[in-house]
Formats: sequence, C-alpha cells, structure tokens
Amino acid sequence: MSTWIFYSARGTCALATHIALHEAGAAFELRPLDFAAKGQQAPEFLSVNPKGRVPALVTERGILTETPALLAFVAQQFPQARLAPLDDTFAFAKLQEFNSYLCSTVHVSHAHKHRGARWADEPEAHEAMRRKVGANMTAHMTLIEAQLSGDHVLGANYSVADAYLYVVSGWLAGDGVDIAQFPRLQAHRQRVGQRPAVLRAERELQG
Repeated sequence: MSTWIFYSARGTCALATHIALHEAGAAFELRPLDFAAKGQQAPEFLSVNPKGRVPALVTERGILTETPALLAFVAQQFPQARLAPLDDTFAFAKLQEFNSYLCSTVHVSHAHKHRGARWADEPEAHEAMRRKVGANMTAHMTLIEAQLSGDHVLGANYSVADAYLYVVSGWLAGDGVDIAQFPRLQAHRQRVGQRPAVLRAERELQG
C-alpha cells in the first residue's frame, strides 16, 4: 500500500478522518489547507476535490471524499484496528446510521451559522438561519445524549463514530450550546479527547 495523501483544515469535520487514520496506523501525508486564504478554492485542490471541501483522501485506487465514506473506508482497510464492527452487518449499519445523521443533519444545522449563502441569498434569511442554530443543535444533542448508553457510541467498543462525535461536539460552544447540559456527551468528549490519536491529530493541525 502506497502512502496516502490527506487534505484537511482546522475547525472542520476532516479532523474525524485524521483521527481515524492515526488510530489505524495508516501511512499518510497530511496536506492542511488554509480556509482563511481560500485554500479550498485553489486550482490544485479543486483538481483533487471539485466540491472544494475537506476531507479528501488520495489513495492508490483513487480519491475519496465525504466523512462517513472515509471513516468506513479506513475501518475496513485496517480491520486489525477494530474501528468498526465489521463482522456484524446490523451493528455496522447502526454505525453508518449514526455517522450519516452527524453528516446530513447535525453538520447542516451547524453550517447555517456561517454558510447560509448555500441555501438563500437574502441577508435576512441568513440571520434567521443563524438564530436557529442553537435550538437545532440542542435538539440534535438531546437525541444523541439519549442514545449514549455506554462509554462509546456503540456501547463498550470505540469506533470511528466516536471520533466523529468528538469533532462535532467541539462545535457546540461556538453554536451557543452548553455541553454541560448533556453529561453523557460531555463525558464522552473528555474521554475521547485523551486518546493519543486525537491529541496527535489536533497537534498536527495546530502546526
């Protein structure tokens, strides 16, 4: 297996895949993008991912994008790391269900704070979306809090879903949500945040 190239940026969901790569012991070259300088719109990166977003992973078989797909790929490529319940189709589907919810619902609600132009042109519409972010994120975390019945998303075993939830829960303060109202989620964030792979990925992005 050749060394992969991984594109990421600070403050983005790409951190989840970054963590998973370290958890798996994957060989990869990190190429951080500077979003403040519009690095995601540079021709070099757009030739990798025309969507202009991270994460993006260049592999020997081609390029992969979108967090749920990348997390599943890393887990499947490195089964010895036990980052997903690969021998249980129902449990794996539950993992995908959770990651899909974070991607398609929770992340979209969060994006309404600064990315309203994706959905509307009028400034008043952008402001209306921003006003809903806190309430929507609180509703999402209330559902997740109720689902957390063990140390990790899937119960006793750590998985790529835990890395993803760790990243998303890190957005709550900026969204006006006090994580302390979700004691299970807060404990989860503290627990996952101590993992060596998490500390390493965060340190690398801080540069």
